[in-house]
Amino acid sequence: MATDSPFRSDEEAAAAGFAVTQGDGGAGAGVLKPSYDPRLANEDLAPLEKQDWSWYNIFAFWMSDVHSVGGYVTAGSLFALGLTSWQVFVCLIVGITIVLFFCNLVAKPSQRTGVPYPVICRTTFGVLGANIPAIIRGLIAVAWYGIQTYLASASLDILIVRMWPGLAPYADVTQHGFLGLSTLGWVTFALLWVAQACVFWTGMKTIRRFIDFAGPAVYVVMTVLCVYLLAKADWSVNLSLSDAELSGGKTVTTMLAATALVVSYFSGPMLNFGDFSRYGRTFADVRKGNFWGLPVNFLFFSLLTVLTAAATLPVYGRLITDPVETVGQIDNIYALVLAAVTFTTATIGINIVANFVSPAFDFSNVAPQKITWRTGGMIAAVGSVLLTPWNLYKSPETIHYTLDTLGAFIGPLFGVLIAHYYVVHQQQVCVDDLYTLDEQGAYHYKRGYNPPAIWATGIAAACALAVVFVPGLTRFDDYSWFVGCGIGFVAYAFLAPRAGVSVEAQLTDKEVRV
Repeated sequence: MATDSPFRSDEEAAAAGFAVTQGDGGAGAGVLKPSYDPRLANEDLAPLEKQDWSWYNIFAFWMSDVHSVGGYVTAGSLFALGLTSWQVFVCLIVGITIVLFFCNLVAKPSQRTGVPYPVICRTTFGVLGANIPAIIRGLIAVAWYGIQTYLASASLDILIVRMWPGLAPYADVTQHGFLGLSTLGWVTFALLWVAQACVFWTGMKTIRRFIDFAGPAVYVVMTVLCVYLLAKADWSVNLSLSDAELSGGKTVTTMLAATALVVSYFSGPMLNFGDFSRYGRTFADVRKGNFWGLPVNFLFFSLLTVLTAAATLPVYGRLITDPVETVGQIDNIYALVLAAVTFTTATIGINIVANFVSPAFDFSNVAPQKITWRTGGMIAAVGSVLLTPWNLYKSPETIHYTLDTLGAFIGPLFGVLIAHYYVVHQQQVCVDDLYTLDEQGAYHYKRGYNPPAIWATGIAAACALAVVFVPGLTRFDDYSWFVGCGIGFVAYAFLAPRAGVSVEAQLTDKEVRV
């Protein structure tokens, strides 16, 4: 148990209904109180005993999240919209500044209380209703966990075949493979799957050390790649990488859409950033880490992306925005090995911070006494295999209708949470009431559910889905996150006070944390 646990022994804790763990359950030692209902609490979900992440740990978190194959490809794909290099650069910087603003908003309640995202959602959706946003976010993370692992394994396949051409037949699913994946693909997927699971299983302390190393390490390698290509190009590159000619009005709308794409790319980690900000020593540390990890880090990342892509034109005669394909052109075995290790490290880093930790908390929140943080993470890992993400990714239509449908809820969930914390409850949280099913609890609402939050989420999600799928509205599909977030925020701020959800009605005479 935690060192300052109110229970005198493991037997006393067990008698109160709590599962007994040795030390913390992996997510950090939480402080359980006898008044906490076992159906809502375990050591992983309880308020942290010690918050010890510095600003650098938060900075490294964002480096791991940004420096991935997907991140480079997403940034590079903006050129396909017909934008020039300086326009792409502006979109990247403006987009990440918006992300910084929203991350600071969502970070505060979890840092102040020391609880993860699904638990802070209990203030908004109710102690039982919080499972709604938790399951939605968890499912999105499981899908993306599988897809990110598959994409990285496919990248490794390319590099391995480049190093050992004799393995090419085993990379061809029509010759050697089953369930839609080649034999080599199964090996590399399993390798990454196990590596990620091992890092995760050792707990948040190891994850923190890993991302402290992974982010800077990937940066060094990508910087070397950029310098290498620039040198090969005689330090002369053309930054006009698009063949398209956009008019003045079309340029503005395209840049707005590209900026929205940057925000959407970070919408998942942004929503559950509280899972990490809860570890911050102070909110000032979190804000400092966000500043260095988002706009400053992303500024250098954007320069690397633009310059590396620009250098591929004179060096290879065509524009290449995928760093794996770029490295695959190099005739040097050591470079290929280094690239394979780097991209593996990058994938493990982003997948753990974006798609492993989140569902671990989310699924644990559903049944705290049966599902620990580690168990929740492994449920997500197994689920990612059962989805056979390689088949999902091979069907653009399927991935569109599954992930975009789930993703349409991210904006509303964010908007409703922010409206509740900053507008309706004015940054006040009664921590102890997050763990009680007592009808007098501040977050019991109606049988554990808060109807205004559910209605606001439903209304906003319907509007966001309409923007994505309804003919005539699809021109605004790039802004679905903003549509969902904005409508969710306004709808909840309007509905909640009229349903009796307010500081005066619920938090009067309670011990709150501001």
